[in-house]
Amino acid sequence: MKVMALEKPGAKLTARDWPVPEPGPGEVLIKVAACGVCRTDLHILDGDLREGRYPIVPGHEIVGRVVKPGKDVAEPRVDARVGVPWLGWTCGHCRFCTHDHENLCDEAQFTGYHRPGGYAEYTLADARYCFPIPDAYDDVAAAPLLCAGLIGYRSLRMAGEARRLGLYGFGAAAHLIAQLAIGQGREVHAFTRPGDDKSQQFARDLGCVWAGGSDEAPPEKLDAAIVFAPVGALVPAALKVLDKAGTVVLGGIHMSDIPSFPYSILWEERVVRSVANLTRADGLEFLPLAAQYGVKAATHVYPLGEANRALEDLRAGRFDGAAVLVP
Repeated sequence: MKVMALEKPGAKLTARDWPVPEPGPGEVLIKVAACGVCRTDLHILDGDLREGRYPIVPGHEIVGRVVKPGKDVAEPRVDARVGVPWLGWTCGHCRFCTHDHENLCDEAQFTGYHRPGGYAEYTLADARYCFPIPDAYDDVAAAPLLCAGLIGYRSLRMAGEARRLGLYGFGAAAHLIAQLAIGQGREVHAFTRPGDDKSQQFARDLGCVWAGGSDEAPPEKLDAAIVFAPVGALVPAALKVLDKAGTVVLGGIHMSDIPSFPYSILWEERVVRSVANLTRADGLEFLPLAAQYGVKAATHVYPLGEANRALEDLRAGRFDGAAVLVP
């Protein structure tokens, strides 16, 4: 099979021919139909995350069909269409797994980082961490839901019942979760790179009530803000536009250092909290909700062999929405 592999941090991906793997106990072999390109993949390539097993096949927004189950796997069945997310395996017995926080498992393994990813024609997945894909989505449209959508959804949950919601970094996750939040009757305010008129218009077209640069203040105080951009300086910026008792949710796996800020912008019971990974419950809740509210990803398709170009286009902000690789 063809794969795009990362040999070491800081390198470009390399096209390689690998044997099609055999599923072990509890695993399924999946023929990949589409795999989303996520900013976390950039963090892996750049060496911001260094616990992976090299060579790494990245990709954790995988949609495909089961072609072979491993021992003791009853579900999903052969030919079932499934999605494979970032969280790819957990121990099931640590204090986090047994208390509804499997996303914090001490021994967690992540797809496209510790486990085989989707920048390939075939991949392996733990059968427990395969989600059914709603019929409303084709393969390409479904792929970004598996991380951008899921992390966005968990971030939205952490924001509580905020009526006025700000989204910093209007990329793959933000454009998906904005649609869900608007469908729920919330007012969404979009913050982009300063001067990015194209992305701001994209946000307005999706139904955001306001769009501006991350250096601007919205017309009214916000109940919550989600920071998707990996820029620590946006944390105090978001705190400054919050109303009392508001929450800033940090939705990324990696962020540059947060600069010091005066206590006055945190006071009055404002909260800053991070989001780590996702749970299976998030996936089982979000995917049907996305279909119910008609959440649609703006996708840009690249052949598998052009994964490096897709990643650089993502880094440079050359598109709105999400990139998807197709073998």
